[in-house]
Amino acid sequence: MLVLVGCSPDDELLGEVQLDDVPTDAVVPLVDLSEFAIRGDLTVPAGHVILDVLNTGAAPHNVRLANGPQTADLQSGDATLLDLGELSPGSYELFCDIPGHRESGMTTTFTVVPEADASPTLISTERSDEPDWAHLDAAMLDSIRAFPAETEGLGNVRLEPTILPDGTKEFDLTVAITPWEVEPGRIVDAWSYNGIVPGPEIRVDVGDKVRVNVQNDLPLGTDIHWHGIATPNDQDGVAPITQDLIETGTNYTYEFVAERAAIGMYHAHHHGQMAIPNGLFGVFTIGDIPIPRGETVSGIEIPEDLVIDHEIPMVLNDAGVIGYSLNGKSFPATEPYVIESGEWAAVTYYNEGLQIHPMHLHQFPQIVVAKDGFPLDNPYVADTVNVAPGERYTVLINPNLEGTWVWHCHILTHVERDEGMFGMVTAIVVT
Repeated sequence: MLVLVGCSPDDELLGEVQLDDVPTDAVVPLVDLSEFAIRGDLTVPAGHVILDVLNTGAAPHNVRLANGPQTADLQSGDATLLDLGELSPGSYELFCDIPGHRESGMTTTFTVVPEADASPTLISTERSDEPDWAHLDAAMLDSIRAFPAETEGLGNVRLEPTILPDGTKEFDLTVAITPWEVEPGRIVDAWSYNGIVPGPEIRVDVGDKVRVNVQNDLPLGTDIHWHGIATPNDQDGVAPITQDLIETGTNYTYEFVAERAAIGMYHAHHHGQMAIPNGLFGVFTIGDIPIPRGETVSGIEIPEDLVIDHEIPMVLNDAGVIGYSLNGKSFPATEPYVIESGEWAAVTYYNEGLQIHPMHLHQFPQIVVAKDGFPLDNPYVADTVNVAPGERYTVLINPNLEGTWVWHCHILTHVERDEGMFGMVTAIVVT
């Protein structure tokens, strides 16, 4: 409903917010924030506009006018007024400025029409607090039934090297903005290595000489930092401290020796706040994942002759054009992992996002054996593993009960919204 303040002096109209300082000729549309949508009165007459903003969701949200003012972060149930000033006829973007929320659907068009074209004034002192329960049920069930959904593109594809005469393993990476289908029908302009998100997986052995040729086809300069990988200072990848910036249209070569086993990442450092959330990240592994074979951890025996049947890299993201995702995809487009009962899998979580993520696997314990590639002196068992930005955790799992078991971040607004399940969710299918 659209409220013209001059027609309704009721100070309770805006809930917790008083109208004492609102001009009597201002237009005050009601706007609701939730996971992850902005709804309300989105067409108003030209003039002085003040948004009445209420967070009806469970997570903190805010609202911002593109190139204009924004609210503070609102906790669940909080309300505030956002003065947009005098607005001329036209279309304006409103969005939530909390990392990952805009990409997850919290953006909308706010339309200002000439006053003569405006609808008749509607006066109301009540919000509708009753959800459409049937719609919420149907949306959630339909979204889950769509899993696994097919999309174009697959990240983490192993990049095979060219072996040079002296044994050097040479890899070629092209950095560019390319189309990427995050979830069915949602295609974004991702910043990618070799056209995929995450970039191709690079794997070498301890002692290998490594050469990586980087061609920059971005509109912005770039570099590559080898996160968690031991390199000489001049190969660390931080322009202009350790190297020159890789300018648009130019190339650069990194060379170093893989001196020790590592579970690392590679990503841009130059304007990382933009490049990494938008897709410039990949997995870099040297040697074998450390495994405490023959040990007993919290009553779980790890066989002396354990064979890893599956190695699963899982890169977490929560911002930029990619948004809440696992390996560059949002549910229902995330990849299910099919494992035969009794097989062992080594999973490494890589957090390339801006937030912490507690990764929860239904039914099966996770034996945490390494952090940031370093073997733990005291491995431990958890059903939820908390992974902070920049961290890598390696866990062993041994699924032994048939069925489909859900696997997800346990910050619930990272996996569910009014339109159904999305984001950081996948499943293990035990056969």
